[in-house]
Amino acid sequence: MTFQPTSVPDFNTTAFYRDQNHTNATDCPDPYDWEWLHTSQPVYILLITVLGIVFNVFVLIVFCFHKNACTVAEIYLSNLAAADLVLVSCLPFWAVYTSNGFDWPFGLFLCKVVNLGIKINAYSSIYFLVLVSIDRYVALVHTMSHGRMRRPKYAKLGCSLIWGFSLILSIPVLIFREVKYFPEYGVHACFLRYPTQTVELLFDGMLVIFSFIVPISTISFCTVKIIQALKNQAIEKFSAMKRESKATTLMLAVLIAFLICWVPFHVVTTLDVLLKAEVLGGCHFVSVIEICNQIFTYLAFFNSVLNPILYVLVGKNFRKKVSELFKQWNIRKIVTSESSRSTNLSSTLKTFV
Repeated sequence: MTFQPTSVPDFNTTAFYRDQNHTNATDCPDPYDWEWLHTSQPVYILLITVLGIVFNVFVLIVFCFHKNACTVAEIYLSNLAAADLVLVSCLPFWAVYTSNGFDWPFGLFLCKVVNLGIKINAYSSIYFLVLVSIDRYVALVHTMSHGRMRRPKYAKLGCSLIWGFSLILSIPVLIFREVKYFPEYGVHACFLRYPTQTVELLFDGMLVIFSFIVPISTISFCTVKIIQALKNQAIEKFSAMKRESKATTLMLAVLIAFLICWVPFHVVTTLDVLLKAEVLGGCHFVSVIEICNQIFTYLAFFNSVLNPILYVLVGKNFRKKVSELFKQWNIRKIVTSESSRSTNLSSTLKTFV
């Protein structure tokens, strides 16, 4: 007998199991063989981890060490890369957890901290994209009236507030995550245990509202206005607007990728909340939600790898920065080498004198 994952509105669905309070789930037979989780899932997680760390570290190096200061949009993108880096750094723990048959070997502290990092990424990444959308909206739609708002110091302040807001929304993870030994299965499970089902529905509802409905509504409004502005032929007369349009192309690509990767997960999460509230039900529906939650969770994780690829493929300014950074490092190497040669020559001459 082995543990079986259940669909819950959390970003670590493989770590959760059927709870006796959820009668809709426990009364239904499980038609799926979850053995594939023990084999294919860890490999997929480790692949995402390696690619995500390498790609996002590369993005942060380009933005942080380039000789020119980051623009407002680049500040948002660098913070998005940092959030993705936090996520992929936490995933190896879940690869080990899954391969161990859902036996958590890392203790209570890491159970809380690892899940906190993943939850913070879930909130912060989408709100960094909200800031990106608002920035593009102001740049293209309200260029003259609100241009002063698009300053690096305000962008940094906004990012700081997003990190703090994401941490506050993730506090339930620190409070309610626990590690418990289940003798009937012989494993130590790291899972989220709320005191009552009412509290669980409250926090699940907050997750749906603050990580899906509010940000997606904001992004959708800004995106529609941005597309309308881009269709306006008058802006093509101004070179400044042309530059803004090029930057907006990258932003739209990142937004589309995010929506493709994350919206299915949030839709399933919303359906799962309705299932727990007994608004929806049925054994077939429970089974579909469980399998979809597994698939869409790891589709969402893939977004952390996809973003840096889009920067290179779509972002002309980013590729330019990469080229300039390599030239900058090559110049430093040449200067250092010449300085070393001059020092050696000077010391050699002194010995003869």
